[in-house]
Amino acid sequence: MFTSPASPARQRRQRREREEAALKRDAALRAAGRFDALELAESGGTIAGALDPAALPRLADRAVRPSGLPRAAIAWRIAGGHDALGRAALTVTLEGSVFLVCQRCLGPFAAPVAQETMLLLARDEAELARLDTEEPEVVLANTPLDPVALVEDELLLSLPFSPRHEQGECAAAGPARDQRGIGESPFAGLASLKAAPGSKQ
Repeated sequence: MFTSPASPARQRRQRREREEAALKRDAALRAAGRFDALELAESGGTIAGALDPAALPRLADRAVRPSGLPRAAIAWRIAGGHDALGRAALTVTLEGSVFLVCQRCLGPFAAPVAQETMLLLARDEAELARLDTEEPEVVLANTPLDPVALVEDELLLSLPFSPRHEQGECAAAGPARDQRGIGESPFAGLASLKAAPGSKQ
């Protein structure tokens, strides 16, 4: 059975209806705090924001909020695109700082964060299993993703395992260590005893 092609007016109306439906869907996803990762990759779009790392649930036992100091902040950006092989991907960029507790002096300090990670997108479980054997960073994108959860994941991976002040800034490395002298060997005393008269060789 032959079907005549739709008229230009009808084609425009159908295209407009599809665009309106897509806008409504995107608005609903944004309202729910989620986004379509595959669509973002296809369009080359970008979403961005900022957050307080101490407010993230999985950082609650690591990030602190020192009194008298301004809150730390992380600026994040998620850009859609493709990797060198043309596979759909997201690039997650983090910049800012997180207040952590120094494991030497137990005082708070601002740990700088500057992280950029490319995440490949898997369309289904089968593709996820295949890519997992080939690439270290893969995300299942068959449902809308939560950008804050992605940022939290990458932030956790960027933090030091044993956070400490920079050299010379830690209170625990103070006067007692300085009196002995930087660079002095802890075995210097043993060497002098060994060289003392009457000591056994």
